[in-house]
Amino acid sequence: MRKLRGAGVLAAVATGLAVLTPVAGAQVGTGPWISDSPGYSEQERGCGDVSGLTFKLTCSTASGDQRAERRYTTYSGGTHQFEGSFKITSMSGTRISLKQTFRDGSSAGPYFLLAVEKGGRMYAVEGGATLGSGATVGTSVRVNTINQVGSSHKVYINGSLKQTISSPGGSYYDKFGSYRTGSGAGPITVQWSGIKFWHK
Repeated sequence: MRKLRGAGVLAAVATGLAVLTPVAGAQVGTGPWISDSPGYSEQERGCGDVSGLTFKLTCSTASGDQRAERRYTTYSGGTHQFEGSFKITSMSGTRISLKQTFRDGSSAGPYFLLAVEKGGRMYAVEGGATLGSGATVGTSVRVNTINQVGSSHKVYINGSLKQTISSPGGSYYDKFGSYRTGSGAGPITVQWSGIKFWHK
């Protein structure tokens, strides 16, 4: 019998036959989850550069729109989870946003931005709350966000819940890469991996 890999399996035996049902395996949050494959566009502005899953800000400019990102498809309603790991490979700048949950539609604009300071502190740009430490050059950090539209938005760092905030109803989308915050500047090079999406 061929083995099924990469998914949870529910087996039921009826009339001598095994029935196998795949279940999507999100690492955080209560399931069941359904895997997603949303479309995306790439954004390069200012000194931003995108090459696959490597995102660079090549300048130290502390003004203007400096970004290198992937912007995913807008969703409305439901519960949506993002997962990805980033590793900063070089950073002489500071206060760079790496993962964002943006509002779209009539309420378009920043909602949640995870940023990193030189030295490895991770924080929420909106409100300034510290979400973790250790995001230093060469260290891999896993990020999960779960947005239950109309209820809550949760942020997990390396599998641990770090923040829960209210999520207003409406439309949202996910972005990741490298983006200069209002008080930040590059240069930075960050590599992302293990990008996954689910909904329920």
